[in-house]
Amino acid sequence: MKDVTEKSGWGALALGLLGFLAFETGAYYLLRLLTASLGETDQLQPENTIVSNWVKTVVFLLLHLTLLIVAMLMLSNRLPRRYRGQVMGWFYLALVTGFVLLIPLFG
Repeated sequence: MKDVTEKSGWGALALGLLGFLAFETGAYYLLRLLTASLGETDQLQPENTIVSNWVKTVVFLLLHLTLLIVAMLMLSNRLPRRYRGQVMGWFYLALVTGFVLLIPLFG
């Protein structure tokens, strides 16, 4: 039986990075479109509350997490065994990226 711990090379990592960037870019623009009607565009109003932007933040993060879990489950089923070790690393990076994407969302 072939060794299960066989590692993927630099080419596979580069392809994974390219796929990660494409996924995050597509997810950001899709979620920005879906959450466009939520939140306040002008934050410096005299009687502004945080509630509407909090709703937009939570909806964005939950939808991002849903897309992320669906993508992870699909990839873990379709990738060959030697590339599956990369999936969790990209998943954890995407979790952090979801919070970073809030900056351009409200910027």
